[in-house]
Amino acid sequence: MSDNHNQLQVHTPVGEVEHTHVLSEHIGALFLNDEYSDVTFLVEDKKFPAHRIILAARCEYFRALLFGGMRESKPGTGEIPLPETSAIAFQALLRYIYTGKINLADLKEENILDVLGLAHKYGFLELEASISDYLRAILNIRNVCMVYDVATLYSLLSLCHTCCEFMDKNALEVLNSDSFLTLSHDALKEIISRDSFCAPEKDIFAATLRWSEEEPNKNEDVRLIVKSIRLPLMSLAELLNVVRPTNLVEPDSILDAIKTRSESRDMDLNYRGFLTPEENIATLRHGASVIKGEMKAALLDGDCTNYDLDRGFTRHPIEENNGGVVVKLGQPSIINTIRLLLWDRDTRSYSYYLEVSMDEKDWLRVVDHSRYLCRSWQTLHFPTRVIKYVRIVGVHNTVNKVFHLVSFECLYTNKPFQLERGLLGESM
Repeated sequence: MSDNHNQLQVHTPVGEVEHTHVLSEHIGALFLNDEYSDVTFLVEDKKFPAHRIILAARCEYFRALLFGGMRESKPGTGEIPLPETSAIAFQALLRYIYTGKINLADLKEENILDVLGLAHKYGFLELEASISDYLRAILNIRNVCMVYDVATLYSLLSLCHTCCEFMDKNALEVLNSDSFLTLSHDALKEIISRDSFCAPEKDIFAATLRWSEEEPNKNEDVRLIVKSIRLPLMSLAELLNVVRPTNLVEPDSILDAIKTRSESRDMDLNYRGFLTPEENIATLRHGASVIKGEMKAALLDGDCTNYDLDRGFTRHPIEENNGGVVVKLGQPSIINTIRLLLWDRDTRSYSYYLEVSMDEKDWLRVVDHSRYLCRSWQTLHFPTRVIKYVRIVGVHNTVNKVFHLVSFECLYTNKPFQLERGLLGESM
């Protein structure tokens, strides 16, 4: 008696009794226990005994089903069938109802998604959130499409966002995976419509074609989906030899794509790019390099402290037709912010402009400070674009005829900003 008493002791404030662990054990012992059971669920020909009052206390859905005046709430109701429900998933959910516990690592991924569906259906929001967290942790090429489809179905926005980020970073592998073929129409269209789903357009088209061939009744769906494929980004040979023979794209659409490709500015094409929010991608680690300018090595070395008149900067002479300083990014990237550090060891000021390009031929000016005197750090915001090259051209130095650039950063930011006549203004 004394030993049992000591085992039950827990450290609680004087005057308070807390034996919730005992209560949990006793209620958990009723899981799948016929004793005192007053309702049975029939799922995939398997019977699950349960207790109405426990289910009702844990879930609004079962409260309405078992005590809300429905047919299932009438006395004498024997078995309640649950069609289109996985027995494995229902047993896991029932265990959670009685014990508050599920070991997701013991379940197959398809069963976890079934449990997620039941948690959503029956309104177990905490369980839904916990499963979503687990799925985020185990995302891989093989399962991401399946998880994204389910997350889209249940409007789990945070999980959808994580899946999209994963697919953006692994676009080619996702396109070539078998799980890509299982995507729903809406999920597929949403994925390939993203600017940040960066893969060659011919590969996106080929994967979409494979998706349509998986089931013959997808033919009408695929004609709508291919409208999200950016045909002007494909070469003439790809349009004529890959796209045209499939008969999925109208001949006029192919001609329009050829016309757009041949007549538009390169920077007006709707390019795809990699997206890495709030991270400077103009680094050696990300594959960036300085391809024009003098003393190239200094600009991307990450040192914005140790510089003087002789070292620690990249420069170019200020003269007509000079190519300026050109930075090549490691890959086409979605960018809306650039930060520059102009040499500032004295009171001098500079004037400059900044241009971006995808092919190093067609340059688009996104910042023009050629009529302003600027010094030290410059934070430059502009409308979001996909770019591969950045050119900084100095046009004036108040001391001499050389433009000195100490540091260069390139990124995409989610922080709000607005531009007024090309200058940064108050964010709304």
